Amino acid sequence: MSRITGMHVRDVRFPTSRSLDGSDAMNPDPDYSAAYVELATDDIDRLVGTGFVFTIGRGNEVQEAAIAALAEHVVGQDTESLLDDMGATWRTLVHDSQLRWLGPEKGVMHMAIGAVVNALWDLKAKRAGQPLWALLASMSPEELVDLVDFRYLTDAITPTEALDLLRTAEPLRAERKRRLEAEGYPAYTTTPGWLGYDDDKLARLCREAVEDGFTQIKLKVGADVEDDVRRMRIARETVGPDIRIAIDANQRWDVDDAVAWIDRLREFDVAWVEEPTSPDDVLAHAAIARRIDPIPVATGEHMANRVIAKQLIQADAARVLQIDATRVAGVNENLAILLLAAKSGVRVCPHAGGVGLCEAVQHLSMFDAVALSGDLDTRCIEFVDHLHEHFVTPVDVHHGRYWPPTTAGAGTEMHAGSLDTYTYPDGPAWTATAPECPARATVRVA
Repeated sequence: MSRITGMHVRDVRFPTSRSLDGSDAMNPDPDYSAAYVELATDDIDRLVGTGFVFTIGRGNEVQEAAIAALAEHVVGQDTESLLDDMGATWRTLVHDSQLRWLGPEKGVMHMAIGAVVNALWDLKAKRAGQPLWALLASMSPEELVDLVDFRYLTDAITPTEALDLLRTAEPLRAERKRRLEAEGYPAYTTTPGWLGYDDDKLARLCREAVEDGFTQIKLKVGADVEDDVRRMRIARETVGPDIRIAIDANQRWDVDDAVAWIDRLREFDVAWVEEPTSPDDVLAHAAIARRIDPIPVATGEHMANRVIAKQLIQADAARVLQIDATRVAGVNENLAILLLAAKSGVRVCPHAGGVGLCEAVQHLSMFDAVALSGDLDTRCIEFVDHLHEHFVTPVDVHHGRYWPPTTAGAGTEMHAGSLDTYTYPDGPAWTATAPECPARATVRVA
């Protein structure tokens, strides 16, 4: 028997705004950041579970404090009890009556719960000696269904229907796993598409993406329609007619603006339109989807919870559903969303690219490919080539594919040196360039 002996939370920020990496129409100067949590144990191997919430700079300290507020639910608790019934653990965290009032089940506190849940899954996978995707894909259909809270979902999917989906896939797992390991998982890249890049850099990165084997790229749009027409023309002329080009407005438009703007870009054979309007406005997404058909709407990276995912599917508002590893309450809730999508036949193409998101979300997609949808043909994971060097197990992306990780864990662990260097505001990456930053103590919960 062992116990969780401590929680350590850090405000980690990378100054990506200096090079405009990550820039888009709504977020012109992001500093990619992570509210990063470590759960220490007193077991013989002294394993540490890690998780995080991705943010883009200011406010990361709020997310850090929200994670720390969950310490009483895990610190001092029996490790085996927490890990052996992750469904019950998830419910204990999400259904805390006082913390729940801050959502309920959305926003900063819900994402904080996701960080702790993901840290526990990282610990569980490390203890099992398996990468998270393989651990999940080895669980029985009954065990997987027990992880999911079906409250608010049964008008769309019931536990029995979820069991049927997983049981149908179970005999196919071994062959699907072999295919995944042989072929990798399809990726697309947003690396060329940041709005702050000049035209020469856009064209160069588009060429490099094709040379690297990507068959889809994505460009940020929404600041100026004439600029977007010019940039799309450069991208299309650079990559040729056979490479798909998706566009991402990052919630920029009202409905009529979205339709008019997209009509201006139709000539470039748009693969999908991502987040055209408010992520909470399911009906607006549905209206846009009807009016821009057959161009698909892609959305979901900012959806607050599984209920929004359900409604997007029910309203035919997203033909491409995007999950995010750190936006909802962790692995359990993302499993619920994958089940909803599998039943409806909606393809899932996760959001990634921010600090550690590629490393984390690949496990969910690979689990889905092996144990649920089995789809390696129409789905893809976003890839952005930033900040992977700071992770102990960085993604392996080449020839336009994600290759399955083999290291035990959830891929969320950062190097100690990176944590020390980029902790805000006292790390060397910040003190060397911004000595005026006010000192602020790291949140540390024992």
